[in-house]
Amino acid sequence: MNRPNYHLTPLLYSFLAIICLFVLSCTSNVSNSSKSEIAQWRGLDRNGIYPETELLDVWPENGPELLWKYEGIGKGYAAPSVLGDKLFVNGEQDSTSYLFAFNLSGHLLWKAENGKEFMGDGFSATYPGSRSTPTIVDDLVYTTSGKGRIACFDVVSGTEKWAVDIVNDLGGTEPYFGYSESVVIDNNKLFCFAGGEKNNTLALDRYNGEIIWSVAAMQDTFSYCSPVLVELPEKNVLVTHSRHFMYTMDAENGTVLGSSALDYKYDGEHCNSPLYSDGAIYFISNEKNDGALRLNLTAEGALTEQWKNPKIKNNFNGYVKVDNKLFTMIKGNKLLSIDSNSGVITYSIKAATGSIIYADNKFICYGMNGDVSMITYNEDGFQLKSNFKVNEGSGQHFAHPVLNNGVMYIRHGNTLLAYLIK
Repeated sequence: MNRPNYHLTPLLYSFLAIICLFVLSCTSNVSNSSKSEIAQWRGLDRNGIYPETELLDVWPENGPELLWKYEGIGKGYAAPSVLGDKLFVNGEQDSTSYLFAFNLSGHLLWKAENGKEFMGDGFSATYPGSRSTPTIVDDLVYTTSGKGRIACFDVVSGTEKWAVDIVNDLGGTEPYFGYSESVVIDNNKLFCFAGGEKNNTLALDRYNGEIIWSVAAMQDTFSYCSPVLVELPEKNVLVTHSRHFMYTMDAENGTVLGSSALDYKYDGEHCNSPLYSDGAIYFISNEKNDGALRLNLTAEGALTEQWKNPKIKNNFNGYVKVDNKLFTMIKGNKLLSIDSNSGVITYSIKAATGSIIYADNKFICYGMNGDVSMITYNEDGFQLKSNFKVNEGSGQHFAHPVLNNGVMYIRHGNTLLAYLIK
């Protein structure tokens, strides 16, 4: 029997090699194009940890070099987002909400109107202005006004692509202190908490704003939460909280997978975001009976409580988890180290109560009195390395700092500041 001849000529080898290179090139391009570039609330993973390296170990006596400042973004405490060569921040002018776009030298590229901004009534008027951090995905930026208008803009031109009003279009209810949710994106879905009886939590198509799914969820009222997205082996899970519950949802269809009750009193609104790390959800409230807690997250998305420490309270300043420790600021001007497996406080250091982020083995704490501190931590405890005061700007020092490429951005009311810390 004659066997087929598999001998290949040099010309055929060359042809096959070209085909292989072409296929590999196409595969590589598909892979790269499917991976989105994202910037959002509290960093890429919404956990307050930034992948910065080679930062200054000690700041100059009068603080880091101020590269630039921009005055004129209006009332509020919304933190910025940085992606590529652009920075975006929500602001307010004459009670109108605006999305501002800057280059990284602090020059205004454009600003786009986004309806009325929250100015408050009665006690809530003490905290007027913008509150949500923009979410950027590739060439689109998503932002929410304090009155609940969610809008999508082109990052280059500022052209509005679509917008929906949470109250008028989605049947939501406006919270007493306005909408502060920084929306999260999962592939083509944008998630938002409307707080309505029927449309409580929704997924919108991020390209046109149309409703993909809407659920009553826990049928609970609003809280001031920015949710997090957790990628489990079998499904993506949305983790969020309402006024009385921490709960998880299947991102694909909105099915509630697990929940845990939260204590609530009128003067103790839940304003922090949940934090996910190594199979657990961490949360710190300002309530008497809850405080800090750890909820274990199962592969199916269910929640089970592991510990609770009511002595640890934090209203809206956030927390970070590094290795097996949870770090947060509390009233009384203290930064705490907490064992993440037991909830026991291990160390503390005096530092002005405020927001906290982490990068390059350094904690950066922005106090509500304007103090900015750099603090390190090891097995012997904390060490204060540097501090300075933010004197520019107006209103409350509530915004969380943002790091990008060796620059620290701090928003203080009407003013946006950029400090070189590398």
